[in-house]
Amino acid sequence: MWLFKMRLCLEKRAYLLVKRVVDIIVSLCGLIILSPLIVIVVLIIKFDSPGPAFFRQKRIGKDNKIFTIYKFRTMKIDTPDVAKEVLLNKGISSYMTRIGPFLRKSLIDEIPQLINVLKGDMSLVGPRPALYNQYDLIEMRTKVGVHTLRPGMTGWAIIVGGEDLSLDEKVKADEYYLKNMSFMFDLKIILMTFGLFRKTKGIY
Repeated sequence: MWLFKMRLCLEKRAYLLVKRVVDIIVSLCGLIILSPLIVIVVLIIKFDSPGPAFFRQKRIGKDNKIFTIYKFRTMKIDTPDVAKEVLLNKGISSYMTRIGPFLRKSLIDEIPQLINVLKGDMSLVGPRPALYNQYDLIEMRTKVGVHTLRPGMTGWAIIVGGEDLSLDEKVKADEYYLKNMSFMFDLKIILMTFGLFRKTKGIY
């Protein structure tokens, strides 16, 4: 029995090591290949509305450590730093820039997170990072061990419902990924993520 457990432990360590290597290679290549698009988007955002082209926000990372996430800015600079539910109550459309809806629907706004992946704050695949003040979500993830994972640019919870999921459903999806992590599962999630380009999803 102990040999079996040791083998599983070694296999998991090998998977996590290779996963990190893949994250570094893919994020670095992605930033290089997409650099012309990044420059174009930066110029469009600067022309579209006052403020920086990049959006920075505190998020919860591996082991509940806070890190700064990077995105292309899709909201006006006076947008309150709160969760989606609060913005919806206030009328989120009034805070969006003109180019913002397109950047979100096309997922282009997520491209700068390749910097987070390269730095080690995030992975290509994992649970989406919670806002630093989403205490209920952080607590629920910690109880089931999801906090031990690096957050991802995409994840199983996004595939099965995104922001249409309740907190319970989101945590269950994250826990399912935790218990079933594998190279093939990661590949499946990445491939299915491209299908989101054809759908109108919630705010990630």
